[in-house]
Amino acid sequence: MVACMALMVCMVFGNVVLRYGFNAGITVSEELSRWLFVWMTFLGAVVGLHRRAHLGTDMLLAALKPAGQKVCFILAHLLMLFISVLMVQGAWAQTVINLGTTSAAMEVPVAGLYASGVVFSVLATVVLLNNLWRLLTGRLHPSELIGVRESEDQPTAQERP
Repeated sequence: MVACMALMVCMVFGNVVLRYGFNAGITVSEELSRWLFVWMTFLGAVVGLHRRAHLGTDMLLAALKPAGQKVCFILAHLLMLFISVLMVQGAWAQTVINLGTTSAAMEVPVAGLYASGVVFSVLATVVLLNNLWRLLTGRLHPSELIGVRESEDQPTAQERP
């Protein structure tokens, strides 16, 4: 993801300099930057899901007993699995539809852009199933039942004494 960000910054900055300084530009830089941004966003979402780093509200979960937290954990993961399945279906359909369509500047199949949704959905499904498996086999620590953070500045429910 760092490489994607660095490449995006270099391409966009270089393109701005070329446009305003030399009245020329790199044709593919804007489109490639957009594609890299989409891929980086989806891959970052999977990393955030795996590390339980997404922002959310844990006020209700923190007030529940461990049994209630487990029920909420299971329900939330089942809902996310359902959404991941829907995303796999939709992203796969779009990928197949766009196999013959090429992008304007790079002239590569647009399916590569939509494939990011398929990759995200499959990886998210693996992470979610792993979390459920760990819960059902007793390998999930109770502090991991709350999978969101209020903000980066405040400690989460897991970190409070």
